[in-house]
This record gives sequence, structure tokens and C-alpha cells, in this order.
Amino acid sequence: MKLYDAVFKPVEYHLASGKTIQEKRSKTALIWVIFLLCTLVSIKLTGFSLSVMVKRMRFFFVMLYDMIPPDFSYMHAVWQPLWDTIKMSLLGSFIGALACIPFAVLSSTNLVQAKAVTTFFKLFFSVVRTLPTLVAALIATYLFGLGTLAGTVAIAVFTFAYCGKILYESIETCSMLSFEALEAMGCQKISAIRYAIVPQVLPSYLSTVLFCFEGNVRYASILGYVGAGGLGLILNEKIGWREYDRVGMILVALFVSVACIEWLSQYLRSKLV
Repeated sequence: MKLYDAVFKPVEYHLASGKTIQEKRSKTALIWVIFLLCTLVSIKLTGFSLSVMVKRMRFFFVMLYDMIPPDFSYMHAVWQPLWDTIKMSLLGSFIGALACIPFAVLSSTNLVQAKAVTTFFKLFFSVVRTLPTLVAALIATYLFGLGTLAGTVAIAVFTFAYCGKILYESIETCSMLSFEALEAMGCQKISAIRYAIVPQVLPSYLSTVLFCFEGNVRYASILGYVGAGGLGLILNEKIGWREYDRVGMILVALFVSVACIEWLSQYLRSKLV
């Protein structure tokens, strides 16, 4: 940016008092040029073609047309995978949200004074968070075999990383006055955290867990693509067989389930926050 200021000299203004002030040139034009260049390079590298996209978009509506009306007679085969998806999401969310608590405490700079410890655990959260859920599910299928256990582990890993990051950031923004007062009165650190920090972060933490559970139901529905059970297993099968009316039934069941869970989580969050 110093080079930019050297090329595009600041505008000088002479005030009535005799003073001279300088206003630096706006960098908006430079930012737009860089943005457009990055976009052009991305289009070139990815082979993106708007014309192909427009031409092939009609096939999406062909598939959508074939999904209507859904095959309601297939619903009997959807119940069990749908229930497996909800169970995976619920159990995985619970395990991940519970497991992240001690790691989040160890990542909080206002609770742990050792910088090496907080840096290590923050880096650990970052590494886990970069692991895509599908990749985690694929690894879990090799470790635990095909089925819902692998999906549950993958969801737990995602929830652990997501909720853990939000939790330690919430802890770091807490007021430490009550915590320090309790420690000064002789309370142990764990007790001080329980009575001074937990009440401050609990509503936002529970809200985050509910939001994460709501999203995990959607994520769990595609884990069947790597053999982790749930709706994704039959969804992949029916798309492969081009049985789009049954695909439509699966999507309707998933939509209704997610809508109900979303309504319930919003209601619970309104009571917690």
C-alpha cells in the first residue's frame, strides 16, 4: 500500500488557518481491479463456462419435473433411514458438544495463562475444523465399518470443532470480575469457572449446539454416499437408478423433518437467549 500512496499522491488541502492537510487516495479502485483479476484467474483455472451452465440448466428442471408428484407408496422404506439420520445427528451432536468443553476451556487465554497450551489447543481446533465431514465419515467407515456408527463419529468430529471454537471465543469475551472475586475468596479454579463463567456462556453455548444439531440433520442425509448410513444411502441409490419420484419422496421427508427440527430449535433458542 505504500507503493500505491507513492504512485497516487495524496490530495492536499490548504486550510484558512494556514495549515495543510493531506487526504490519501481511495483504494477502492485498486481493490476492484484485484478482485476482477482474481475472478478471471479463477474462471480460467476452474474451466467455468456460463454458456454451458445455461444450456445444461434445463436438465435440472427435467429432474425436478420427474420428482413431482413424489411416490408416497415408497414412504415405508424411508422411515428407517430417516430415523437413522436423526439418531446419528442427535448422538453425534451430543458427543461432540460435550467433548469440546474441556478443550475450549484449555484454549481460552483468560482462563489458562500458559500461552503454549492455548496456542496448541486452538491449533488443534483449527486442524479438526479443516477436515470435511464427508472425509471424516470416509475415514470412520474404514475404522468402524459401514453403517451409522461411522456417520455418528463424523458428525461428532464436526460438532466438536464447530462448537468448541464458538465456545472458547465466548469464554474469552466474558467478564472476569466475578471469576477473580471468587478466586480471591478461596474458590478453586473449577468452582470459579462453574459459578462465574458458565452462567455467562451457557445460553449462547446451548443455542450454538441446537443450531449445530439442526444443520447436522442435513449433513447426515448425505453421509450415506460414503457408506455411513442414513438417508444418503437410499438417496444415492435412487438417483443412480433414476427413480426421481422416489427421490422426491425422500427429499419431502427430509424437508419436513428439518423444518420441524428447525422450528423446535428456534423455539428452544428463544427460551435460552
